[in-house]
Parts: sequence; structure tokens; C-alpha cells
Amino acid sequence: MSFFKNIPYELVLGWRYTRAGRATRRNGFISFISGVSMMGIGLGVAALIIVLSVMNGFQKEVRDRMLGVVSHIEVYAVDAAAVADMPGLLSRLKAHPQVLGAAPFITAQALLARGEDMKGVLVRGIDPALEPEVSDLSNETQAGVLQRLQPGEFSLVLGRDLANNLGLQSGDPVTLVSPSGQVTPAGVVPRMKQMGVVGTFSSGHYEYDSALALMHVEDAARMFRLEGPSGVRLKLRDQHQAREVARDLQLDLGPQFFVRDWTQQNKTWFAAVQVEKTMMFIILTLIVAVAAFNLVSTLVMTVTDKRADIAILRTLGASPRSIMGIFVVQGATVGVIGTMSGLVFGLLVAFNIDVIVPALETLFNASFLPRDIYLISRMPSEPLASDILPVAIISLVLAFVATLYPSWRASQVNPAEALRYE
Repeated sequence: MSFFKNIPYELVLGWRYTRAGRATRRNGFISFISGVSMMGIGLGVAALIIVLSVMNGFQKEVRDRMLGVVSHIEVYAVDAAAVADMPGLLSRLKAHPQVLGAAPFITAQALLARGEDMKGVLVRGIDPALEPEVSDLSNETQAGVLQRLQPGEFSLVLGRDLANNLGLQSGDPVTLVSPSGQVTPAGVVPRMKQMGVVGTFSSGHYEYDSALALMHVEDAARMFRLEGPSGVRLKLRDQHQAREVARDLQLDLGPQFFVRDWTQQNKTWFAAVQVEKTMMFIILTLIVAVAAFNLVSTLVMTVTDKRADIAILRTLGASPRSIMGIFVVQGATVGVIGTMSGLVFGLLVAFNIDVIVPALETLFNASFLPRDIYLISRMPSEPLASDILPVAIISLVLAFVATLYPSWRASQVNPAEALRYE
């Protein structure tokens, strides 16, 4: 009992007004409105956490799958002489403490034709022995598929969706058409070469699975009439350090090379995702704001109903500041409970979305993420403290701000006027 005697009466009365509802019908309605305000704040906070977690999951999933195909850093040679000493260049690049692996490559645009079917593709010439050092394709492909790319055989490993679109299987022939044609008396004729498909890969990223073809780097150099590799692909220990490492390598290599990291290769996509995430945060924060400002009407009604109580407290010596504190406590209690319940519910959904979404797809017999439309076919989620903490803080601040005017109005109640008709 001595513990409760030490609690300020502002906290006690504020809590009692929050849960009031048994004495009269009016009190019951006020308590109901408080519950609705709590629920609105909770749902708004939960919606923010779930949406931001899903957007983080999409960004991470697409980024990781993209980096399974796209290297962390690409070093391009300005002229062929710059890559004449390829072993020396690879050793020089691997000397950087952040570089895990390096492999030469050639990249070019071409057409794949089979009968009347034709499709534009991105051809990447690789060294099968070094490619596992810079990409995850060797983990995704069939066992030993990359090793089937032998120099001089002019063979291809195609993305699974690309092979399906052209109706190709391992062992089928296909014609590769290079835009760098050869000059003849009849004009410029595109270079064509019949090649064999020796396997397929699936990176989980539809954009690459439907448009990427791999061939041996020596065959690619012959096909596209190049003197050697276009440059070197690098894999880093920490992909988030790509910008800093690219800057260091550019300074070290000089103007003979152009260094580009993965954030520059897909700059537009990542910028669009960040803008979308920011806009969703602002829009969904308005839901929390609307729910928080419902507290204003709730507290105004409470102040009107408790005018007699306020007058009695004032006659007993309560200061206007204490009266204001009572209703601030009431509003803050609603805000804290609503925010905490929203955090719990939002995190439960965010951490179990991989179970919830498949269950809903089964229930409604629908696919929320068709693989041929979206980059990935499952709903990912990654709750981050950097998103959750601002959501909770903004919710609590809005709830507190919403209590200020009704609380100030309560502190201005005139005891004589309030008790005149009691």
C-alpha cells in the first residue's frame, strides 16, 4: 500500500479515466472511443512496420539475387593494351584487402535465333575456372555446367527462362548473331555462328534468367572480334563497401581503367525503391496521425464529462498544471498501449509473412507474385530497427501532441462555473 501512496495522483486519475466505463453509459462511450483510438494507432503502426519490412525484404532479395549474377565491381579497360598482362592485373586487384576474387570477362549484345524465333540476349564471356570466385552461378547451375564451356567449342549456357522461351534443351543447336558484322562487297553482313547449348542456369532473378547467355571468354573474343577480355569482375568481402573500394581502385589503376560498382550499375532501380519506400512511410504515417488525433475528440469529451471532478480537485488545491497532467497521462496511456500493441502485431506478421502469404494464396487459390511479372515469386520480409524505432517514436510523439490542447482546456475550467448546476 505504501508503494501506491507514493504514486502521483495525476498518474492514478489519468489511468482511471482511461479505463472508465462501468459507472454510466456516457463513461462507457468515452472508454469505447479510447479503445477505438488505441486500435487505430495500433493498426497504423502495424501497417507501417509490415509494409516497410516487406519493402526491405524485396530490396534485399532482389539485391542478393542480382549480385549472384552481377559482380560487386567491374573494372573496364579503356584499350586492349591495358589488359594485355591479365595475370598481373588480377594479382594487382586481388592485393586489395577487400577483394575476395577476380575473373576476366567480355560482355556484348547479340541475338539468339532458332528457326523463326529470335531473341535479344546479353552475352557474357567468362573463364569457367575463375567464375565461381566472383558469382554464385556455380551454386545455382547443374553440377559442372560451367566446366562444359570449353575454348574452341563455341558452346552456350543459357538462363532457364531464355531456354524455355526458345524451346531449347541441353544439346540443341542455336544460332548466335553478332551486331559487329563483317564487310563484304554486298555491304555489312552480321556475323552468325551456330553454337551448342550445353546447359542452363537459374539465378532466381527473372531479368537475367530470361536474357543472359554465358560462353567461354576466348570464344567470345573470337565471335565479337576482340583482342582480349573487356575487363575484370570482382567480388568483395563486404558488398556495402563497394563504393569505397571502387574509389580506391580507380585511384590505384589510373585513367587506363574505368571502375564501376554494383550501385552504379542499377542506380535507377535502387533510387526508385528508396523513393517509393519514403513515400509509403509518409502516407502510412498519416494513418497513425489520424488515429492519434482521434485522441483530441476523446479527451475533449472526457474533459466535458469530468468538469465537476476537475472543479472539486481545484477546490482541494490541485494546480492547473496538475489538472493538465491528468489528461496528458490519459492520452499518453492510449498512445503507449496502441503503439506497443501495433509493434507486437506488426512484428509477428513481419517475421511470419513467409507462412501467412502462402496460406492466403492457398485459401484464395491465387498467386500474389506471378514469377513472369515480378522479379521474385515469394513475399520476403526483413524488419529493421532503423525503421521500427522511428515508427514507434513518431507514433508516441503524435499521441502526446494530440493531448496538449484538451489538457490545457481542462486546466482552464472555472470551479465556480463547473459546480453551479451540480
